[in-house]
Amino acid sequence: MWRGMIVLAGLLGAAGTAHANSRFFCSADDKEARFTLESGFESEAGHKLNHFRGALVVKDPAQSTVFGKRVFESQHLTNHWSRDGDLLLEVFDGGEDDTGGATLDLVVVAGERGKPAANFSGTYSLTIEGGSKPYAVEGKVSCGTK
Repeated sequence: MWRGMIVLAGLLGAAGTAHANSRFFCSADDKEARFTLESGFESEAGHKLNHFRGALVVKDPAQSTVFGKRVFESQHLTNHWSRDGDLLLEVFDGGEDDTGGATLDLVVVAGERGKPAANFSGTYSLTIEGGSKPYAVEGKVSCGTK
């Protein structure tokens, strides 16, 4: 898992520096999925998103043919919230021609309101719809700040 996070960090660093006042990263690696997400928010009023990147591997063989490996950018982050220790990220991949109309929705909810911390945990839910069979899993996620 660490090797994957280091590789992703290197790729993100090579893509250009994002100047964020608050950066969050989240990762999970279990029997269902492996992913890393990194986002940056301005500290000014409104906490505008100024950086988002991520990568996902779905481990289920039936789903991996469509959503086996995906890379996410800012346009995939459809909902985000960061306030006083809470973090919510929703990533939506509407698919391309290569998904046959299937969509992917990844939601991360982490932290505890009123208790900001450098490292915190939470849960994720991953849903794939529109394929031959609906797919929904949940798991634990680890997050932190930079």
